[in-house]
Amino acid sequence: MLCEICGKKEATVHLTEVINEQMRKLNLCEDCAREKGAEMEEHFGLSDLLAGLADLGATVKPEAAVTIKCPKCGFSYSDFKKIGRLGCSECYEVFKKQLTPILKRIHSADRHVGKVPIQVGKTVKGVKDLQDLRLQMEKAIQSEEFEEAARIRDKMKELEKKNPESRDKK
Repeated sequence: MLCEICGKKEATVHLTEVINEQMRKLNLCEDCAREKGAEMEEHFGLSDLLAGLADLGATVKPEAAVTIKCPKCGFSYSDFKKIGRLGCSECYEVFKKQLTPILKRIHSADRHVGKVPIQVGKTVKGVKDLQDLRLQMEKAIQSEEFEEAARIRDKMKELEKKNPESRDKK
């Protein structure tokens, strides 16, 4: 299959564009795909997306965020908004107030809880159920719903009795 843009080289990249709710599939050679990618980056880059999301949930005054710098790498919040990447792992703590609303909007949570590997058997389901209950209990505690947290704790103990292997895999 030949590239749909240049019509000369073999198409090795298959791109799906959605414009105005119309889906269009493109088969491109590497060179044309690279150009198309650069063109899309000009119009709408990752850093623009992140900067837009950051502005939507701004909880800190913009001028205050600009002056904050990471002591480890010297990266500023405005650097993050320009390139869409943080400088080091410590930046997550330094810019926590600015990043939390963005992470919640993107991931529906402000911390990573991981994934359970796909396996067959009761143990994985028990582990997943326990993880879900643990998160629910933490939310109940944070919102000071202590009766609900106690009910969830009891449910967790019951689940651990039924599936002892899940207790070891927190």
